[in-house]
Amino acid sequence: MEIAVNDSYQTGYTYCLEAPMGQGFDPDFQPALTPKQMLEMGVFEGKYLNDCRAEFPADWFAEARLSDRPDIRCNFFGVKSRQPLSVWKEKGWIHGPDPRGWFQWYCRYTMGRRLPQTDAIQIKRWRAFARHAGQVRAHCMAGDLSCRPRQRQALLQWAYDPFL
Repeated sequence: MEIAVNDSYQTGYTYCLEAPMGQGFDPDFQPALTPKQMLEMGVFEGKYLNDCRAEFPADWFAEARLSDRPDIRCNFFGVKSRQPLSVWKEKGWIHGPDPRGWFQWYCRYTMGRRLPQTDAIQIKRWRAFARHAGQVRAHCMAGDLSCRPRQRQALLQWAYDPFL
């Protein structure tokens, strides 16, 4: 199946789904949360994928915490935990044909798109983010969600379990 993308960040981009949705993940990539779960819990201050919902399953957005403007109240932990896309671009964190960054890649990967080179880069970045889970475990009592809320929100935004 081919997906055509036409939104404010990409026009005329198409990609093919090569794996069944949510299946065929690289063995080194085992996220704790699906994009749908992340959106329902509250990520990116509610301001992510707002103009490109047609690309993804409607049920991902049925219970999503979304906002027309960035709003930290939409985040599960109620804290700011994102940087503007301009910072991501400056730091060279945008890879492949996903101008919105890691979460857009993850959504497309979950849908079944496979781009070996881009996938390898993003999976490596995801694995490196595990250090934040280690910091939460090292500095917080189990179940104390008030400890390191920004780091927990960031874990959520990278599909890691923030409830360590």
